[in-house]
Amino acid sequence: MAGLPGIKSSTAAAPDVPALARQALLDEVWLTPKPGLVDAANNGSHRDMDLPMFLGSIAAIGPWFSTFYALGREHAGRGACEMLRLIRPAGIACEQAMYQATQGVNTHKGGVFSLGLLSTAAGRLQGQGKALTASAVCSTVSEICSGIVERELVAARKASSVGERLYQQFGLTGARGEAESGFLTVRQHVLPYWQAESCPKRRLLAAMLRLMAANPDTNLVSRGGLNGLRYVQRYAARLIQQGWHEDDLRQMDADLIARNLSPGGSADLLAVSAVLAEIAV
Repeated sequence: MAGLPGIKSSTAAAPDVPALARQALLDEVWLTPKPGLVDAANNGSHRDMDLPMFLGSIAAIGPWFSTFYALGREHAGRGACEMLRLIRPAGIACEQAMYQATQGVNTHKGGVFSLGLLSTAAGRLQGQGKALTASAVCSTVSEICSGIVERELVAARKASSVGERLYQQFGLTGARGEAESGFLTVRQHVLPYWQAESCPKRRLLAAMLRLMAANPDTNLVSRGGLNGLRYVQRYAARLIQQGWHEDDLRQMDADLIARNLSPGGSADLLAVSAVLAEIAV
């Protein structure tokens, strides 16, 4: 798995966040075994997706992260509350590129949202002449997304999307809530443990387990209800506590596939984690 995130460089050059975002998506999809998810071994719990489709999707959406960065830099003098409106056309175009590459299958909508915001925030910080740190990027994403849960979930009278339905049923805020919090799940449950593993592949697998144990993943709830979410959270927490090998993850993969469970939200946050881990604190 060439190119997996490793120990951060000590050079002073500002990190290329759009490039990190593209690499993070590649590293995430190639990472194997990933329980319930598309990887190099199988299609996980997905009948309409496979590895070649994901690679085609990444090729289609990858260039757009540079566009998000450029928009963040270009409009760095505008209020943070204006940024979602300013980047929305690029976000829609990026999603359309994804759907064209996948014949209408949603492979990376969550990744476009989260990594697009990271790229926008990085451009905004650079445009303001501020240091590009993980904490600054997360704070900027939080400022850009301030009020998004209230506007798009709380105030929604009729659930027109899966995210809106799951909020109305269970109070889950999904990707919007994670972004508005400045990726709090990643900052609390992944980044403090990132260097605990010296092997890049094992580092990503450990991060994936920590996310599955902590993240209220709406993808899991959509497929298996709250019981499905709790099953995966308890399973991942048990592996973390007792220690794990790749064979344990292969068994977990089989178990999740049998239950049609896929922690797609945690896969998106794994890519976010990989980007933030490469930016100096």
